[in-house]
Amino acid sequence: MDDVRATSAWVATHSSHVVVDSAGIEKVVDSIGPIPKVEWDFEGIHYFDNGPLTVQYLFVLDALNFCFWPDKELNYNHLASGLKAALQNDQSAFDADRLQKYTGPQLRELLKWPRPLPLEDERVRLLHEVGCELERSFDGKASNLVKSCGKSGLKLVALVTRHFPGFRDHSLYKGHQVFLYKRAQIFVADLWGAFKGQAYGQFNDIGSITIMADYIVPAVLRQLGVLRYSSTLASTIEANSEIGPGSEEEVELRACSVHAVEKMRELISMKSGKQVLSVELDLWLWASGVQCSSLPHHRTLSIYY
Repeated sequence: MDDVRATSAWVATHSSHVVVDSAGIEKVVDSIGPIPKVEWDFEGIHYFDNGPLTVQYLFVLDALNFCFWPDKELNYNHLASGLKAALQNDQSAFDADRLQKYTGPQLRELLKWPRPLPLEDERVRLLHEVGCELERSFDGKASNLVKSCGKSGLKLVALVTRHFPGFRDHSLYKGHQVFLYKRAQIFVADLWGAFKGQAYGQFNDIGSITIMADYIVPAVLRQLGVLRYSSTLASTIEANSEIGPGSEEEVELRACSVHAVEKMRELISMKSGKQVLSVELDLWLWASGVQCSSLPHHRTLSIYY
């Protein structure tokens, strides 16, 4: 994840629309005290059986975990709980051969969703990609993918992005490649959280994972005074206007969020003398954001978040 940290820092240094406010970081760190511990499944919406089927569920979940905002009634909870119910009803629902055959209407039926999903064709394409490559390289099982990483979250992110193109979350920004890898990293974080750092969730380098740059975390960081936007960008977001994928504004929103939270983590560790994980900060920030439905966030049609 050195690439994610380094390229996000480069964006923050050269940003035109988003500023990481050092004074704001200091103020937040001083005011919050110990980071509140947020349980991974604090809402009780995820499937968990302490075995390989949970790994399969999480990989399918994270393949589809993007772009809910175009449908005002749809959110992550619908996806997580819908897939959970589907698996409880039919434990073969996410077998690799079946993943390769789902259609848009069948995915909607699986989730019990009454109308077309945002970017539905892309969601179906990514399901097919996951099923095909799991069958080709991992005997159909995401648990074999996880076993092959040797308890390294970094290696798992590398394996996922190597084998599954739909997880290759990077952009070109002012002539530089920027790596963010939100959904590949959240697969590691979900495994770690679900299995409480044991079994399939044991990663000896979990501290290497950064936050997962989406559209909730930047909004929370702005509310906290950690990020500041240009007047033009602020107006675009407040008007609910779309921001193009790969645009300067979109890359800056995400990369500056990564860099800001890394700076927060470093400062917390320095002041408290205790190591803090970026994945813990991410879960705290995200949980804070989803509980504030009126929080204005940027809107980008993207398969990456």
